[in-house]
Amino acid sequence: MRCQYCGYLDSRVIDSRPTEEGTSIRRRRECLRCGRRFTTYEKIETSPVMVVKKDLRREPFSPEKIKSGLMHACQKRPVSVKDIDAIVEKVEKMVHSLGEDEISSRQIGEAVMEELKRLDEVAYVRFASVYRQFTDVSSFMDELNKLLTEGKKGDE
Repeated sequence: MRCQYCGYLDSRVIDSRPTEEGTSIRRRRECLRCGRRFTTYEKIETSPVMVVKKDLRREPFSPEKIKSGLMHACQKRPVSVKDIDAIVEKVEKMVHSLGEDEISSRQIGEAVMEELKRLDEVAYVRFASVYRQFTDVSSFMDELNKLLTEGKKGDE
């Protein structure tokens, strides 16, 4: 690993530990030339997954797009950024665990909505209204009625 201070190519690892999320390893290193210390992170390289949109366009999978949509849906709701990040991480793991080169935007959207439904029903309806492109009040009411029916089944 190249020293960020003097550019020397050789260093030794002083300490190595997993990050809090367990998705990478943090290493403290010491340059063998100048003796200065620096931190590096080692992370598994994943192959890019392409998302197949409704119109059959393809674009790279982006956890940031999921987070942005969730932030909008959860605006002014009692949902923490930590909760949103947990949903994004769970969906990202699901996408990569499939081991496929492509995934439909529908699969991603459904996974996000399933997680959001458990967290906050109002945010879920907001997200669903954009994701499912409700065109009128009746389609919006259909989704609300479905949510209410599911809630009653869970109470029994």
